[in-house]
Amino acid sequence: MPNPLPLHQLQPRLRAVRGFPAQTPDGAQIVGLADARQVTDKIVYASMGVQYVLPLMDGQHTLDQIVSEVGKGLTREMLEALVTQLDDAGLLFGPTFDAMQAKMRADFDSAPNLPPASSAAMAEALIKQSVQNGEPEPANQQEADARGSKMMHEVFEAWIAESKKNLLTTPTLTPPYKGIVAPHLDYQRGWLNYAGAWGRLQGTPRPDRVVILGTNHFGFSTGVCACDKGYQTPMGVCAADTGLIAALRKRLGEEASQKLFENRYDHEREHSIELQIPWIQHIFGTDGAEHPKVLGVLIHDPTVNAGESYDGQGLGLDPFVQALRGALQDVGGSTLVVSSADLSHVGPAFGDQQPMAGDDAQANEFRSKVFTHDREMLGMYANGKPDDMVAAMSWQQNPTRWCSIGNMVAAFKILEPARVEIINYAAAVDPQGHTMVSSASAVLA
Repeated sequence: MPNPLPLHQLQPRLRAVRGFPAQTPDGAQIVGLADARQVTDKIVYASMGVQYVLPLMDGQHTLDQIVSEVGKGLTREMLEALVTQLDDAGLLFGPTFDAMQAKMRADFDSAPNLPPASSAAMAEALIKQSVQNGEPEPANQQEADARGSKMMHEVFEAWIAESKKNLLTTPTLTPPYKGIVAPHLDYQRGWLNYAGAWGRLQGTPRPDRVVILGTNHFGFSTGVCACDKGYQTPMGVCAADTGLIAALRKRLGEEASQKLFENRYDHEREHSIELQIPWIQHIFGTDGAEHPKVLGVLIHDPTVNAGESYDGQGLGLDPFVQALRGALQDVGGSTLVVSSADLSHVGPAFGDQQPMAGDDAQANEFRSKVFTHDREMLGMYANGKPDDMVAAMSWQQNPTRWCSIGNMVAAFKILEPARVEIINYAAAVDPQGHTMVSSASAVLA
């Protein structure tokens, strides 16, 4: 009798997955498995014993071989059920994943702008809160969009006002600014530094374009990765700056341009670009004028391979910086560059043994070390020494897992600012102490 399972399930090859702790309704510990590349948002929940199985799903072991090597009561029937679930979720290489990826890419290429994700979630939450407070449900999507946009503007303005009371530094640099550093944390944890950076731009001339440099958290690109799309949020659309894109392609040449844009799909679910878009629209688009055009670019970590792409096949940092500087001269006009940057990522969720919450001596000492390291690195950046920062991070092997060294350095090298002012530094710890993520706000002038 022929085996009912297709070949790719009989000898399964697991894609890159992200595991996270979860619980059953009765409190039993299990693990959730999600797509590390975020091509699919489906999740598979499995028993903790799956840790013995997954390493053997390498495309070299058959199901029977996996059962034999794992033992521990694993049966062929149990393994087949797991493999079927993983495949249905797109977590195995094979035709199911291929179809999911093809659809995602087709959807990406079919529209001029990327749809809202994080910004839509914020608008929906604000609308839900307004309904709970007694306002009527929106009658239609148009009314929902209008209410969500209005409430986001109100929240941003309140955050800016609050930031002016809480920021520890007195501004010394005056506009015009060439660029800013702002976090890409979720707004609830990062609002103070978002507002600190973007609030400094209120009343400044509206730029012709904004170049947003983000971090590639989940994608396939091994080097610099640009997007040829605009971005839509509940507050409107920032169209792609097609003139700048054309000038950049011309400066780079055909081969390097191919490297820059071939993994543009990495931007589909990348939050580090999108989270800056509503702030652009709030600061520069409230007068009814068209929002500034944008170019979104994800920058890799220059400490890994001295600025070259991780595998030598993608676009390196220096060629991109030189080409973009030339392209900006070619198109003329005014440009704001945004470094969308988070700093340290520490705590048990990132592999550290020390919980981050609490006032015990060990937690205080660990947090203090992180704060000291962050401020030392920010000091190099503020003193105009980004290469020294990269060298120090490389030598120390990025001990606190800064995720945005690349886009901070790229912003500095593109703009060559006369001065950098750190506006504020902050760190957010989750209530359980599993994570602490730090960020800063800064202006480059």
